[in-house]
Amino acid sequence: MEMLRQILEGAPCASSWPAPMPITTNLPPVVPFSGDLLPGALQGYVMDVAERQQSAPDFAAVATLCGLAAIVGNKVRIRPKQNDDWTVVPNLWGAIVGRPSAMKSPAMQSALAPLYSLQDELRKEWQAECRDIAADSALANLDAKEAKKQAAKALKGGDRDEARRLIMDTTGDDPELPPCPRLIVNDATVEKLGELLNENPNGLLLVRDELPGFLSRLESEDHQSDRAFYLESFNGDGSFTYDRIQRGTVHIENCTMSIIGGVQPSRIAPIVRGAVSGASNDGLIQRLQLAVWPDDRPDWKWVDRRPNAMDRGMFEAAFRRLHDMERKEDGEPLVLRFSPEAQTMFREWMEEIQAEARGGKLSSTLESHILKMPKTVASLALIFELIDSQDVPQSVGQEATARALDWADYLRSHAGRLYAAGQTMVEEGARLIAERRGQLPDPFTARDVHKKDWSGLTDRDAVASAIEILIGTHHCREVAAKADTNVRGRPTTSYTWNPALKVEG
Repeated sequence: MEMLRQILEGAPCASSWPAPMPITTNLPPVVPFSGDLLPGALQGYVMDVAERQQSAPDFAAVATLCGLAAIVGNKVRIRPKQNDDWTVVPNLWGAIVGRPSAMKSPAMQSALAPLYSLQDELRKEWQAECRDIAADSALANLDAKEAKKQAAKALKGGDRDEARRLIMDTTGDDPELPPCPRLIVNDATVEKLGELLNENPNGLLLVRDELPGFLSRLESEDHQSDRAFYLESFNGDGSFTYDRIQRGTVHIENCTMSIIGGVQPSRIAPIVRGAVSGASNDGLIQRLQLAVWPDDRPDWKWVDRRPNAMDRGMFEAAFRRLHDMERKEDGEPLVLRFSPEAQTMFREWMEEIQAEARGGKLSSTLESHILKMPKTVASLALIFELIDSQDVPQSVGQEATARALDWADYLRSHAGRLYAAGQTMVEEGARLIAERRGQLPDPFTARDVHKKDWSGLTDRDAVASAIEILIGTHHCREVAAKADTNVRGRPTTSYTWNPALKVEG
């Protein structure tokens, strides 16, 4: 009788509906991290940190490379071609993606500990220098007072020229204190960051425990000039000029910035989706070339032991040696090229990815990401060569280049997972609508969902995409719109739930 009633009333009949299908979320697989991706001086400590913290080794590895990139900064560059003047500054942008409590922040802190230690030393040296300057200034003031007394006596004795000489010898501008040297910044306005870069022309590392807050701020209309600055900072050798009423005009000669930060999957997904949909596809997210999203550790065990002293010593020594490396005598950066064998390896790899990127089979976001990889691979090869060489190298060799190309394969798989997060967000939105269907009218409209302002469903495109998935999985279907002569325009599309779900509810 119920079926007959539904037919007579025009309501959907349960037997006319296919059974609802599960809404599945499948992230693409990624290449697991291997200690062989790192030079020997870094490998032991990174793997030791991962074991003691029970975190993914990917986290500490990427943070380490971004920290080393900031230390090398503008001191050494690489020209990836033998004759061309294309020059790469080895700054790196990284992001470590993991669920809450995946030990992202502790891994970053351990990896960047040598960098923080070097910054502390620089600050203490600066403080000592400032104290010396203050002491010299105080002595100069005493000298000036004594000179004034002597000048007064000379003037009283009629020797005006001597009095003038005594005053001039002790008159000068107050000494300016030098700026405090920096290696790391955490949260600064673009204007302040510009001043810090001018004071530290070798470059800086921006460290953010929660990267989405930084990226989301750049999405807003009020911070589009900030976004332009960071886009320019990716290459490391671009200049930038900003004009402000209070600060005036500030010109930054070299916007050399490395970036590392942590992010949860649920928070990176909306940002990725904006790039995939074209809403904010200016290449910012593709600049996170060292973005890694490893699988969770399958198990956890209690580890309570001291850090390996030898591994940590080698690790810290690598940071210090690159920090102490001096620029050329003329102040210009050292520029290296690939050795002939390494050049062949890099050229063949670059030809392959260029052909793939232009093959028309990739999404525009992934294509853009791949086309930015040559800078990343060249930067990694240079950094690996500097770490492996005890003296200043003459070129970037085969071993460092091979390791950088292994990183290219590893990072490519993680980029695939990152850009799949946009679709994952749509699937999560569809699942959320289905779970909360009791809070919607039946039939419901996309506007009904949008008004709820549920997480991940705050824009109309996201709602429409989620409803498409619900239709495809037989959770709901469109309801034929009834003509209303009193309403002009196109009728609103409504949706009704599969009767099997109504029975469950």
